Amino acid sequence: MSDQEKKRNLFTEFPAVSTSEWEAQIEKDLKGADYEKKLVWKTDQGFAVRPYYREEDLEEIQTTDILPGEFPFVRGNKIRGNDWFIRQNIRVSKIEDANKKALDILMKGVNSLGFILDDRKEYSREEIDGLCKNIFAEIVELNFVCGKQAENIAGIYYELVKQYNRDFQKVHGSVNFDPLGRLVIKGNYYDCMEEDFESCRRMINLTSNLPHFTVITVNGRNFHHAGSTILQELAFSLSSGAEYLTQLTERGLSVDKVAPGMRFNFSIGSDYFMEMARIRAARQLWANIVKAYGPSNADIGRMSIHTETASWNTTVYDPHVNMLRSTTESMSAIIAGIDSHIVMPFDAACSRPEEFSERIARNQQLLLKEESHLDKVADPAAGSYYIENLTASMVEEAWKLFLEVEEKGGYIEAVKSGFIQEKVRENALALDMAVAMRKVNLLGINQYPSFTERIEKYIPADTFKPSDFTEKDSIVETLKLYRGAQAFEHLRKKTDNFAAENRRPAVFMFTYGKLNMRIARAQFASNFFAIAGFDLIDNLGFKSLDEGVKAAIDSKAEIVVICSSDEEYADIAPEINNKLKDKAVVVIAGYPKDILDNLKNAGIEHFIHMRSNALESLQGFQKELGL
Repeated sequence: MSDQEKKRNLFTEFPAVSTSEWEAQIEKDLKGADYEKKLVWKTDQGFAVRPYYREEDLEEIQTTDILPGEFPFVRGNKIRGNDWFIRQNIRVSKIEDANKKALDILMKGVNSLGFILDDRKEYSREEIDGLCKNIFAEIVELNFVCGKQAENIAGIYYELVKQYNRDFQKVHGSVNFDPLGRLVIKGNYYDCMEEDFESCRRMINLTSNLPHFTVITVNGRNFHHAGSTILQELAFSLSSGAEYLTQLTERGLSVDKVAPGMRFNFSIGSDYFMEMARIRAARQLWANIVKAYGPSNADIGRMSIHTETASWNTTVYDPHVNMLRSTTESMSAIIAGIDSHIVMPFDAACSRPEEFSERIARNQQLLLKEESHLDKVADPAAGSYYIENLTASMVEEAWKLFLEVEEKGGYIEAVKSGFIQEKVRENALALDMAVAMRKVNLLGINQYPSFTERIEKYIPADTFKPSDFTEKDSIVETLKLYRGAQAFEHLRKKTDNFAAENRRPAVFMFTYGKLNMRIARAQFASNFFAIAGFDLIDNLGFKSLDEGVKAAIDSKAEIVVICSSDEEYADIAPEINNKLKDKAVVVIAGYPKDILDNLKNAGIEHFIHMRSNALESLQGFQKELGL
C-alpha cells in the first residue's frame, strides 16, 4: 500500500459523527440539566457562545472565502505575511537624551518610535530635526504624541522628509491628534470644535503625499481604560471615526484623503480569542463604513490599527504577572493582524519603567516575531470555526451599538447627552463589583496573592485612584481612567503602611474536625486574608478545642478563623467564640446557612465564603482592627 493510500485510510475506522448525534450525547450526559445554563457562555459583549462549533457553522458567514488583503479586510490588510512594527514610546524632556535613547533601542529590535512631547510647548524645526537625528525615516516608523502641537509637528516633519529627500511611499508614522478623544477625557476640545476640525483638514491636505503617515488618531483605548467592554470600545471607536469622516467630508475633503489619514489605537485585554475577533471585526466594519462615503476604490477602507497591551488589568503588587498578561495580549493582537504594537513594561503601573522592564517588553515582541514566526502567515486564525463565529457575532453586536449611537445624532451628540459615558460607566461598575466578588480574577491581587510580598517604598496615592483629567471649562461629562486592581491594592498598601510602624495584623487558622474540610477552608481563608497583606498562621489541626484556643491566644493573632465542616460548626463555633471573643475577631470560613441564625445568635458576626464581597469584607476587618 502506498503512503498516499495509507493516509487516505488512516481515519476510516472512525465514522463521521453528525451534529444531532453530538447533541444527543450531550443531552444524555447532562442528565436533565439545562443545556443553555450549563454549556452556553453569556459573554459581556452581548452575545452567546456555544460550547462547540463545526464546519456547518461557517455556512452563514460570507467572509470565509475572502483572501488576505481583499475587501472588507477581515483577514487583514496584507496580501502575504503578517509583519508589524515593534514600537516603544519615549517621553521627551531633553531633545538630545531622547534622540540618544531612540538610537539605542533601534539597535535592540525596535523599528517604531513614539515620541511623547509636551503639548504645551511649541517645538522648533531645529528641535524636531535634532530629535530625529540619524534616524532613517524610510525604515523606522516615527510617531509623535503631541496633542495641541500636532499641526505644527506634522508640518515640520513633512518639511524634514522633503529636505532629506525621503521616498514618500516608504515613510510611515503618525501624529496623535484626537480632539474627539480629548472631548470625552478632558471635557472639551483643544481650541473649539470648528478650529480643531479645521486643523484636521489642514493636516490631511498637508500630508496627503505621505500615504502611510496618519494625522488623525481615534484613541479607542480610552474607553477600555475607563472600564468598557471590548465591544463598546470597538463600537464607540467606529462612531468616533465616522464622525471624523462626516465632519471633514462636509468641509470639502474627499473620503479618499480623509480615511487613509486616520489611525485607530486599541487597547488589548486578556480575553484571548475575543480580542482576536474584535480586531478582525473592526477592519470589516470600518471598510463598510468608509464604503458608505463613496471612495474611489475599496482599498481606501483599509483600517490602520495600532495596539497596546492593556493597563486596566495591570497590577502594582506581583507585577511580574503583568508579563504573562502582556504576552497573551500581544499574541491576540498580532495573530489578528495589526500594523504596530506596544508592549507596556510590567512595572509601568507604579513607576517610570526602568531599562530592565523596557528590555523585557521589547523582547516579548521579538520572541513572537523572530522565534514564534507570527509574522510569516497572514491571518493564521482564518478558518477556525470558533474565531470565525466570534468575529461574526462581534460584527453584528458592534454594528447594533454603532447604529444606536448614530440614532443619538452621531458621536458628538452621544457624548454631549452622556449616552456613551453612561454605557461605559455601567459596565465599569459591573466590572468593579465582579472584581470585588472575585468573579473576575486579577491574579496576585484578588486571587492567589503572594503571601510574603511587601511594598515598603513610597508609592504616590494617585497610583491607587482613578485618574480624572476633567478641565475646569469642560462642556461634557468625562470618562475616568483607572485600573481594576486599584481598590485592592489600596487595601493592601494600607496594611503595609500600618505595618511600617506597628505589628502587622495576623490571622490564625483554627483548624479542627474533618481533615478535608479544615484543610480546604484554611487554604481558602489564607488566600482571602492574604489579599489584604495580613500575616497568616496556619495549623495542621488541633486535637481538642482547648488546645486550639490556647494556641490562638499564644499567637496574639488579631483574627481567628474557624476552619471546619458545616455540621461541626453548630457545636464548636459558639464555644470557640465565647473563649476568644474578647481577645480576637472570630470568623467562620464558610456559610452554613442551615445553622446561620443560631451562630449569629451565639454572637458570631463574621463569615467568609465564595460569595463574599472580598473588598468590603476586608475593608471592614481593617476598620475593626484600627488600620
